[in-house]
Amino acid sequence: MTEIVQIKMEKLVYGGDCLGRLPDGRAVFVPFVLPGEIVKIEIVDEKQRFARAIPIEIIEESPDRITPRCIHFGECGGCQYQNLDYAKQLKAKEAIVRDQFERIGKFVDPPIKPIVPSPSLWNYRNTVQFQIGKGGELGYIHADGEHLLPIYECHLPQAMINDLWPQIELGADPGLYRLGIRQDTYENLMLILEGEDKTPPEFSLDIPVSAVYTPPEDRLTVLAGDDHLTYEILNRDFQVSARSFFQVNTKMAEKMVRFLLEHIKLEANTRAVELYAGVGLFSAFIAEKVGHLTAIESSGAACHDFAVNLDEFDNVVLYEAEAEEVLPSLNLSPDVLIADPPRSGLAPAVHDAIAALQPEQIIYISCDPATLARDLKKITRKGYRLVSATPFDLFPQTAHVETIVLMSRIDN
Repeated sequence: MTEIVQIKMEKLVYGGDCLGRLPDGRAVFVPFVLPGEIVKIEIVDEKQRFARAIPIEIIEESPDRITPRCIHFGECGGCQYQNLDYAKQLKAKEAIVRDQFERIGKFVDPPIKPIVPSPSLWNYRNTVQFQIGKGGELGYIHADGEHLLPIYECHLPQAMINDLWPQIELGADPGLYRLGIRQDTYENLMLILEGEDKTPPEFSLDIPVSAVYTPPEDRLTVLAGDDHLTYEILNRDFQVSARSFFQVNTKMAEKMVRFLLEHIKLEANTRAVELYAGVGLFSAFIAEKVGHLTAIESSGAACHDFAVNLDEFDNVVLYEAEAEEVLPSLNLSPDVLIADPPRSGLAPAVHDAIAALQPEQIIYISCDPATLARDLKKITRKGYRLVSATPFDLFPQTAHVETIVLMSRIDN
């Protein structure tokens, strides 16, 4: 039986939903509504201590509510905040980072710095990934997380990506489950086709773009053009292959690099370690300022790009392996350790190895404030203090937020 209730929403929380309270006192999480709004909701998932619901009718709107730009807002799982003015988005993200530090990390009055805004609120993404339906239609995952939502417009990708994707016609049963499109600094485009079959599909497009086919657990096939693009960050070019990760907001990546260079103590005799080094975005700027840099990265494609991007340096050692495999065996005493792990955060073995190495400074870069707060709680128990945490808004209109944390050994 469908349960409809009317409640007043309280605050935006981690993940993009808004928190309210049911008549029995349980927390209920509702998407696409704002704090202060009185809303009729339908309960869709009930647990003993909380519930999830969808909005049925907004009885009283928040004065902060604005008209979303996209026709898919409210159904698409990509954006959560298009109905909120950008200044209020920033305040919400800053508050969410603080909340995670206090609730999960147990930090009292954590040193959260003002969030760094994005210079572009729309059309900032240099990459986008479409899921592909059985009829060949392009879409994103629906906000319910259960099915594909065909997409007819999207305001987050850069202009050339948005010009290209509506022209793509795959036909029924194309043998693909995902299509990625990237745009680099020099206005080159790449299509990344993903399918289960080892044999690439037939491909033709009357547009000069690069294209690759990447089956899981097998080598990629170049269908057209090159197997990589080139991104410029602070006057330095970075090769990024189809299977390598790169920050989706190029201008904000530059702001993050500048922040690190301004806040990390780097000298000619500094010994630095970088975990999850990727294609060398941070390493390339650190290597020119330190005596020695040890980088660790598990992706073979990213390691290939790293070697190209840092070929000029002879003070850099790169390990292609998981951080938990290499870090415990390193025979060095680093001054600075930088970690930019995946959303899941640091493995237990990495925590133990960091505690054993005892670097003077730790810089933790995270895209997930919950796992970040969890990891920082563990690190501070090993003799470190939290110096600052600065959120960066790499993802306007969404609930996602990047954070750079500076930590120092207590004896310093």
